[in-house]
Amino acid sequence: MQPPPQDRPPAGPTTTGPLRVLVVDDDPTVAEVVAGYLERGGYTVDRAEDGPGALERAAAFRPDLVVLDLMLPGMDGLEVCRRLRATGPVPVIMLTARGDEDDRILGLEVGADDYVTKPFSPRELVLRVESVLRRSNAARAPEGVATLAAAGLRVDPAARRATRNGAELALTLREFDLLTFLLRHPGQAFGREELMREVWGWEFGDLSTVTVHVRRLRGKVEDDPARPRLIQTVWGLGYRLDVPAGDATDATNPTDSTARRPPAPHDLRDPQGDPVPPSRAEG
Repeated sequence: MQPPPQDRPPAGPTTTGPLRVLVVDDDPTVAEVVAGYLERGGYTVDRAEDGPGALERAAAFRPDLVVLDLMLPGMDGLEVCRRLRATGPVPVIMLTARGDEDDRILGLEVGADDYVTKPFSPRELVLRVESVLRRSNAARAPEGVATLAAAGLRVDPAARRATRNGAELALTLREFDLLTFLLRHPGQAFGREELMREVWGWEFGDLSTVTVHVRRLRGKVEDDPARPRLIQTVWGLGYRLDVPAGDATDATNPTDSTARRPPAPHDLRDPQGDPVPPSRAEG
């Protein structure tokens, strides 16, 4: 007989045994299939059918990751995700039956780490779970990584703590990883595909994931996110962290194998910091 949930040890990187996944979906067939595949993958799985139930089970089950349907009775997945992220950095993979980009972006903006559109392959979902958990656990326990600091920003990878001018930054898991990566490579331009691979650990995926996270990160580290001075958009490529002269990062990761690139020339941006065609910028 298993002990009640409240008597189980906290989930996380220090917990021994199978990792825990909470599956939240009001469709019993989908929930059963997803839970079955995850259990065969070696995970301990709990289930909830609605928003309030998801929050209740998350508090008792203390999952390492939540697979969360967007459309739920009682409380939609977006609100559930907001409340989950307000209590801690648990990774969330959002399930959505809608194909609209706006729905996917909303999920990412409230803190979801990934999303899967229905209908989906259960095996693909398990791979996404593995990827998110692998990056999450690796990020929580870095070894031999020094504190990074530049332009008023300071990141302590070991403590998972970031500050701006001494004030604590409330960053999601991916926002923290993205800021850390950029601070390690000041003045270097990276394509969205590269950032997806290096920060998310994905070889494929929707590049709007990167765009949304950059926009959210700008809102937390820039004086004026509409006219960013630090995280610059490199037209036709991706993004670059600009550090004022004489304000280089305190430490870098000497073992990082990412290809070094010279700083890109001055890029063209619209007022939101997104790339625009040269004709529009010149007009």
